[in-house]
Amino acid sequence: MKKLLYNFYAFLFNISAFLFSVKENRIAFISMHNENFKDSLGCVYEYLKNEKNYEFVLITREDLSVRKPFKVFAFFFLKSKLLATSKYVFLNDNFMPMGKLNFRKETVITQLWHGEGAFKKFGLHIPQPEDLRKREIAANEKLTYVVCSSEGVKKIYSEAFGVSEERVIPLGAPRLDYLMNEENREKAKEKILSLYPQTKDKKIVLYAPTFRDDADRDRNLLDSFDFEKLLAELGEEYFLFVRLHPQVHTASVGFRCAVDVTDYEDVRELVLASDILITDYSSICMDFCALDKKTVFYCPDLDWYRERRDFYFDYEAFVPGTVCKDFGSLAGAVKAPFCEERNRKFKEMNFDFLDTKNAERVVKYIIK
Repeated sequence: MKKLLYNFYAFLFNISAFLFSVKENRIAFISMHNENFKDSLGCVYEYLKNEKNYEFVLITREDLSVRKPFKVFAFFFLKSKLLATSKYVFLNDNFMPMGKLNFRKETVITQLWHGEGAFKKFGLHIPQPEDLRKREIAANEKLTYVVCSSEGVKKIYSEAFGVSEERVIPLGAPRLDYLMNEENREKAKEKILSLYPQTKDKKIVLYAPTFRDDADRDRNLLDSFDFEKLLAELGEEYFLFVRLHPQVHTASVGFRCAVDVTDYEDVRELVLASDILITDYSSICMDFCALDKKTVFYCPDLDWYRERRDFYFDYEAFVPGTVCKDFGSLAGAVKAPFCEERNRKFKEMNFDFLDTKNAERVVKYIIK
């Protein structure tokens, strides 16, 4: 069924691309996996919204909601034409019909991706079913540019997307613009305090594990995490938030002494307001690293995950924080001093620009 829909969309797109010329001031943003625009794609969009001479086309998974048939109709019959006639296209993930889309030669297509740096493997570096891999490769062949956050990860992005290194441009991660803004930091702290007054004068710990892409393991992810024991060992000066990945479907067991913020709209505000991160293999560690905040890596299933997904470096030697394979050592790691040297090395590899000009650099390079 998906293949049929991809082909139908491509058919409508290709007719429009053949019949109509590109509109020089039309810019399309494609976000089929993250429609809240809180990542690099959204930051570029927000930057460009200040420019009054552009017309924007937003294509998201909301366009395919079965509860909104008009949106589905518009996605196929209207937005396919708008995309076909866009001069610039930005996306933050794979757009599977793209391999069959015959873009006009003057269209500039830029992959901003939804993460920063290089941590766990992604793209062509991870196994995929053969048909999905073919669509992925065909889609990547349409890319004009791939943006990455540093020269140190340029080669990795080139291989992960199957494009030449000349097409990978290390201009920084636009989503950092929000995180590096001092005013945003203060606003986030004030907002979290107003919503959760019990955090006052506490050290906020954010527990944010990622998904395993394995139904049983995702369902039982919290079995090895004793929230009450951790907070008892940490003491009253600490407060615990829990944010599960959208792909983790598990009951909020044991949340009596922690606050579930899984549905909190903007994870960036949680990052700015929190003091310490506990994670496993989530790229949210990039944000804490960039902000020079402590991360503790709790990974009791590291060997299993390494076999299934793997990393771009020796995980235990290079992550920007203490690695805990057993729960008993977690509280001590949280209270231990910040691993400044590990964080510095990780940050130097993954970030060339830690300022608020990343979206500006991308726009100036791609458009201006």
